[in-house]
Amino acid sequence: MKNRSLPTYFFRGLLFAVPVALTIYILVVCIRWLDSLIDISIPGLGLLTILASVTLIGYLASTLLAAPLFRLLEELLTRLPLVNIIYSSLKDLISAFVGDKKKFDRPVLVALSDDLTIRKPGFITQDNLAKLGLVDQVAVYLPHSYNFSGNLFIVPSQYVTPIEASSTEIMKFIVSGGVSGLEEHLGGMPHEKV
Repeated sequence: MKNRSLPTYFFRGLLFAVPVALTIYILVVCIRWLDSLIDISIPGLGLLTILASVTLIGYLASTLLAAPLFRLLEELLTRLPLVNIIYSSLKDLISAFVGDKKKFDRPVLVALSDDLTIRKPGFITQDNLAKLGLVDQVAVYLPHSYNFSGNLFIVPSQYVTPIEASSTEIMKFIVSGGVSGLEEHLGGMPHEKV
């Protein structure tokens, strides 16, 4: 009986220790990387300096005196050919998560088959693609599991079903490969169309 419980204890230990250890490791690597950007020998002080600097920049960009300078810099960046693509793409991506124009706030299920037996969760990022000549089509971002990347699909709007759950829960559900505990949300999804 004891021999059978030892492997059980080992696997339970793995379930606890591995996520905790990897989370700590990833945080330490990120903090060390951020600390390396500013040559300060006190661990974590580089991170605090960066956080304080970004907050100060955000404050200055909101003031009447500095705002025109920031707009001028942004206009300059958007006029340079290669820089424009990089800058605007990064700005739009960051704005999609934290800005006033959040894009990942409309979770949906996309039907991958006509009989709705295969569906994939994602987020509507554009619901009007008329400028592309795509009537009744929507842009849906489908994140990859166990990764912070994804694909953008253009699908007929009738294949998209809203999900009654928070965007954060859906993103966790997708990135975790479906093991984040959203069974109660995704089990009984309505078949209502967007």
